[in-house]
Amino acid sequence: MKIKGHILLILSFMLPWLSTAQCAMCRAVLESQDDNSMAEGINNGIVYLMAVPYILVGVIFYFVYRKIRS
Repeated sequence: MKIKGHILLILSFMLPWLSTAQCAMCRAVLESQDDNSMAEGINNGIVYLMAVPYILVGVIFYFVYRKIRS
């Protein structure tokens, strides 16, 4: 069981082109339009939604680190 997890992890790093950033419906709608303003908005929204959890975890680690050091 542990070996399968390692193989899956290695494949996920070796084959990044298999994963897509958008679902098929969003991708089809965005590719069918001539201007890229909606695509940029979708991508900015994805980045925003991705960044917020990392910032929250960073803030929590900062307070935990400060609490341990004092």
